[in-house]
Amino acid sequence: MTATTSPPDATRRCGLIAIVGRPNVGKSTLLNALVGQKISITSRKAQTTRHRITGVRTEGAAQFVFVDTPGFQTAHGTTLHRSLNRTVQAVLADVDVVIFVVEARRFGLDDAKVLNLLPPGKPVILLANKLDTVKRRADLLPWLKDMQQRHPFTEYVPISARRAADVQRLLGILERHLPEQEWLYDADMLTDRSERFLAGEIVREKLFRLTGDELPYGATVVIDKFEEEDPEGDATQTPTPAREDGRKPPPGLRRIAATIVVEREAHKGMVIGEGGERLKRIGSEARMELERLLGARVFLELWVKVRSGWADDEAHLRSYGYE
Repeated sequence: MTATTSPPDATRRCGLIAIVGRPNVGKSTLLNALVGQKISITSRKAQTTRHRITGVRTEGAAQFVFVDTPGFQTAHGTTLHRSLNRTVQAVLADVDVVIFVVEARRFGLDDAKVLNLLPPGKPVILLANKLDTVKRRADLLPWLKDMQQRHPFTEYVPISARRAADVQRLLGILERHLPEQEWLYDADMLTDRSERFLAGEIVREKLFRLTGDELPYGATVVIDKFEEEDPEGDATQTPTPAREDGRKPPPGLRRIAATIVVEREAHKGMVIGEGGERLKRIGSEARMELERLLGARVFLELWVKVRSGWADDEAHLRSYGYE
């Protein structure tokens, strides 16, 4: 995707936009659609997103800086979940606009708990996602009236994040609420995350997709090595910015070593699979997606280690990159 540049005489707009909602409501899918390229992992497994992911889209005179957040955790009380909730609350304090994502025609207790966190005085857009699951649009009206009683939403936007026209319509609505100010990023930038970070996220996505409900939530991925090898064969450990700006990266090789961390020995067996087949498939699918994302060849090594209680250990959480 190629970003546009604004006319010289146009008034620039730029703002931070938080995407919030309960786990597994479609926030990461929405972020990827708004940016126009995959930068946040998706999975049917709830609570997949664990980090603050920034995505950028620049169109005309407007720059949208989207912040995808972990789904607010209401059912668990580990140190990890408290860390994720602090991330959500910190994001809400800093942004200009909030997109509150719910499933069309649904609103449960977990949705209500997230809604109660929204700060007063900020524009909040109610985004009714997964519109493609609603057979008749007229069925939305009673639900929308009920939602209007729950919060003074600035806008109501029914949408399917998979429809380009819906995404474009949402961008037009958001632009009206961006403050007039200079852009925060270059026009061709799509994310502030490094290739190293994205590599860990892609491995974690494949881990969750291929283990399904077998593997409990207490698993993470740590990148032990990320080397970029130039055509002459020299390697460097220096993390490079994510190649999300449309430019072709050097025709080298990315050598990546990652550790999948689980909490129990039994979980290790689930990840490895019979004869190591599941771990091989996780590695193969992650490697193929990383090659598409980075535009370079990838050599990926995966290991599995048991770290009992890591999700309740502040030191482990910090070492694994959690805020």
